[in-house]
Amino acid sequence: MPYTINKTDGTALTLANGTTTLADGTIDNSTSITLFGKSYSGFGEFLNENQIKLLENSASTSAPTSPLTGELWYDATSGQIKVYDGTAFKPTGGAKSQSAEPTSASAGDLWHDSDDDQVYFYTGSAWQLLGPVFTSTQTLSGWKVAIINNSSGVSKVIASMFVGNTEVAILSKETFTPQSSRTGFASIKAGLTLNSTLGAVFEGTTTSASAIDVSGSTNTSSTLIAGGNFLRADAADTTTGALTIDSDSGLIVGDSQELTVTVSSGDVTVAQTRQDKNLAFTINDGGSTVTPLTFTGSTGAIGMVGNVTITGNLNVSGEYSNTTSTINTIDDAFVKLNTGNSEVDAGLIVETSDTDDARLFYDVSENFWSAGHGASYSQVIRLADLTDDGDANKGTKGLTTDSSSGDLKVTSLTLGAVGSNIATSDTSNAKTPSIGQIAESIKRWGGSVISDDSSNSVAGNRYIETTAPTSGQGANGDLWFVREA
Repeated sequence: MPYTINKTDGTALTLANGTTTLADGTIDNSTSITLFGKSYSGFGEFLNENQIKLLENSASTSAPTSPLTGELWYDATSGQIKVYDGTAFKPTGGAKSQSAEPTSASAGDLWHDSDDDQVYFYTGSAWQLLGPVFTSTQTLSGWKVAIINNSSGVSKVIASMFVGNTEVAILSKETFTPQSSRTGFASIKAGLTLNSTLGAVFEGTTTSASAIDVSGSTNTSSTLIAGGNFLRADAADTTTGALTIDSDSGLIVGDSQELTVTVSSGDVTVAQTRQDKNLAFTINDGGSTVTPLTFTGSTGAIGMVGNVTITGNLNVSGEYSNTTSTINTIDDAFVKLNTGNSEVDAGLIVETSDTDDARLFYDVSENFWSAGHGASYSQVIRLADLTDDGDANKGTKGLTTDSSSGDLKVTSLTLGAVGSNIATSDTSNAKTPSIGQIAESIKRWGGSVISDDSSNSVAGNRYIETTAPTSGQGANGDLWFVREA
């Protein structure tokens, strides 16, 4: 009686002859084991071989022929148990541990690299590292997540970065102090903390740091500033904004720090600190550089060039010296001396060869102007001093001569008293005779006194009258003097 052989799912197995019926006394090799029909002679060998194949899962370097879905095969080449999925034999799971990549791998296969102690999985086209990221010779390298306690014993999750089994950095979401000593990490900050014992620094480029490139000066946002907008410390640079130095130490300029601008208790000091060196202020005057103000370091002198306008008071405690001109010009109508001091003699002094020089000054004790030199000074006569004072102050009178002839011209002259007569024989007397002396002398001219005959008609007489002679008075040879009444 023929057999119909059913599979686990209830469907009939299709045999090599194309039917589902195995005839009596025949065998079938449509699968990886031999099927035999009823009353087949010698079936015992085939039965036993089939059992062995099942025990060893068809162990061979070649896959079984005509496998059924779900059939197991031990791949003697890779040393793996594989299962047929209806299309091909696939590994049943577990990693192959060996130094070289396994061949004939299927997607999802695992391989333990026994040289590097790393596990790979097969993607279907290549082996991909699953982990760890470091080899056994590289030792611990990469991120490692751990839990440590803070100083209060509270657990904190951190991610440590290792390189060659050395902890280089710790990533944390908060700042805390580790409870146990940790080399290079006395304190862990929120963010990334570098190992302090390594002298580690950040290198490379970040999104924000890329703007430090000084070739650009356009800010991409209000918070991202282009590198070209930062002031350089190693080269000359320009800023369009105000520069504030919020320190009393102020500004220091020069390769020897010669110029300083400092502040102390609100007071500002501009200093030239180099010994015996000058401090100068220059301006551009019509395209030319001029120096209107110079401080000479070796002498402490101040030099000024150009016009100077002073709207307040000018107080000079030292001497005034003009070395570029022999004449000083002052536009003001008056120059006032001794303002604010107690009343003392004041005026002008002209240097001469004598000790006391020449002086023109106001004598406050005498209330008049004096002048002179060599410590000998006398009153300066004013026009007001030449008034009629009744002959009381003879020493204060003054007369002048005609500048063209040198003559003394007096419109009217009144003598205070009549002096004594001057004898005709006196030729050396330099006294000026009075009117009375002149009248008396005329009367005595020639010897005897001639009396006035009142008629003024005597020939040869000398007449002195208060009126001029009239017709008929006098004769040829007479002298006649008219005097004031």
